Amino acid sequence: MNAQEKTDYNRIAEAIGYLNDNFKSQPGLEELAGKIHVSPFHFQRLFTEWAGVSPKKFLQYITIEHAKKMLKEKNASLFDTAFDSGLSGTGRLHDLFINIEGMTPGEYKNGGESLAINYSFAESPFGNILVASTDKGICHIAFADEETAAFTALQDMFPNAAFRQVVDLAQQHALYIFTQDWKKLNQIKLHLKGTAFQLKVWETLLKIPMGKLSSYGQIAKQIHLPNASRAVGTAIAENPVAFLIPCHRVIQSTGVFGQYHWGSVRKKAMIGWEAARTEDNA
Repeated sequence: MNAQEKTDYNRIAEAIGYLNDNFKSQPGLEELAGKIHVSPFHFQRLFTEWAGVSPKKFLQYITIEHAKKMLKEKNASLFDTAFDSGLSGTGRLHDLFINIEGMTPGEYKNGGESLAINYSFAESPFGNILVASTDKGICHIAFADEETAAFTALQDMFPNAAFRQVVDLAQQHALYIFTQDWKKLNQIKLHLKGTAFQLKVWETLLKIPMGKLSSYGQIAKQIHLPNASRAVGTAIAENPVAFLIPCHRVIQSTGVFGQYHWGSVRKKAMIGWEAARTEDNA
């Protein structure tokens, strides 16, 4: 790290510290830039380059993490949560949750209450899987080496949802990817909850063709955040829909396959299986 890079790093570290300490006042771009003595335009570019997200988005992440603690740990009302998070009202709290969490603050507080989820177990070329869906689409796919543990993990994601073990049409369509040359992924509807950043990463994964591979750095460049490789890796690791959202097609830039949530051996098997099918169809 040269002298300028060290200076820039220290500036952004100071800005992040200020955001963490003062997020309840919802500081704007000019205030933040003034704290590290640069122009707002330069601060916006510098912060995004080093942090991987814009100052506004970073502030939103801090704010919503505080709001989530208020709702879950303190059982606060929506009004009190909005006020204590520095937001002007419950409307802004609602918009923040919809944009980042993909659900309303009330739905988050209730842990998926009133959400009906169908689930079933099925065989795949890579072992038993658990598939879950709502009336909006697939919400979860996981390899289920132990069915009880896999279902418990699903319940932990939606603690107050109503579960029913039944195979529905959405699940059947999703399972076609293992048995057919499925080139119409847009016909498989997904119902995902995640931050805007996570959703952007998962959407980018869907664009990696079967039989092809990408790297964390390449994904970061595709979402126009070239310095966010580590954040991309974290988002990929939190992918809730195994295989269908092909996080297994992302490897290290050195060519090393790297780790996989459901086992590195399974990842290698999936990559090899897809490569063989692509060659057969060539």
